[in-house]
Amino acid sequence: MGEPMSAARRRAIALSRDENRVEGPIEGHHHETYVIPLPPEVAGALGVDGTVRWKCREPKPGLLWFDRRCFASEERLIGELRGRVGGVPEIVEVEGVPLQRFVEGVTLGARYGREGWLPWEVVGQLLRLFGELVAIRPADLDLERNCRPADRPRDGDTAGFLRGLIRFVETRVYLDNESEYGDLFEALGVKDGSLRRLREGAEGLRKRPFCLLHGDLHRENLVLDAHRTLWTIDWELAIAGDPLYDLATHLHLAGYPDRQAVVVARNWAHRVERARPGASRGWRQDLRLLLAFKEAQSVFTDIIRTALTVRGPDPDTGSDTGSGAERARLAEAAGRLHRVVLRGAGPLGLGSVPEPWQIADALQAWCKRRSQPGSSAT
Repeated sequence: MGEPMSAARRRAIALSRDENRVEGPIEGHHHETYVIPLPPEVAGALGVDGTVRWKCREPKPGLLWFDRRCFASEERLIGELRGRVGGVPEIVEVEGVPLQRFVEGVTLGARYGREGWLPWEVVGQLLRLFGELVAIRPADLDLERNCRPADRPRDGDTAGFLRGLIRFVETRVYLDNESEYGDLFEALGVKDGSLRRLREGAEGLRKRPFCLLHGDLHRENLVLDAHRTLWTIDWELAIAGDPLYDLATHLHLAGYPDRQAVVVARNWAHRVERARPGASRGWRQDLRLLLAFKEAQSVFTDIIRTALTVRGPDPDTGSDTGSGAERARLAEAAGRLHRVVLRGAGPLGLGSVPEPWQIADALQAWCKRRSQPGSSAT
């Protein structure tokens, strides 16, 4: 007997009415996602192109969230953006289920790699996106929010906005997971209070009018279709806040060469200032602090993510046939984490950074403790 069918797959089959035309699950971190066509009679009734496919998905259970989420429904947010922001997927509702259009194309990561130059034609479309977002004020979106009112600083309070992000990392990423990952944090020199200097630096941020932020503009969330039109997907981390933070997040994630990153930042400032006067105020000075926060944030989140990727058979026990592969995976993961910690060492005030082999030892020890009887880890 096979594994029981998931609720997401059952729903996808029911909506498509043809199990053979259900594709998936497709790769994704937060959701189990299937791509389906709509039956011709349903597409006709909705007035949508019958050749378009749609994403049917369910949240994955038990996931750790490393970023604040502001809007209760990603689909409803995307629906509000139609006509305001170009290149956002269409939303339809079928039998009470909101479906998001599946953009047929290739991500920037698949087309151009995880890092390196991006064509200026593509960058131009990205800059237009920033201009469209900065024109959307928080009050323009009448949507249910799941963030607390206390986590919504007043418009223009960029210092309060950054303090809120720092507080989230300290509480939801570090303290909430300290019982399980505290030994790894300690081995890498990360502790409660490591973000203190960034919190102090936040007080010097210039005021900028708040707007809608995508919050996760990396290359896999940007899709080029057959006409080389750029689409922006995965809006679940969208928040309202400092426009410069969206630029900092994009530069941190997008892997531009330094020379192109400088030009992108300068052109961003020109574009958003035209769309919303004051949106680029103090960007040259403040961008450095926000980039430092992103580097520091990555240390906290990547410690946990790396631990989760290497869990499994002990690489040194030889108890399974893949022990050699496990050792190689451990070494690769430790090398990646070492690079992340090196970049975040300055912002976090770390006196020294463990060598990759020391990080590998710490990860291996963590895996052993997880496998011991009575361990609280699951």
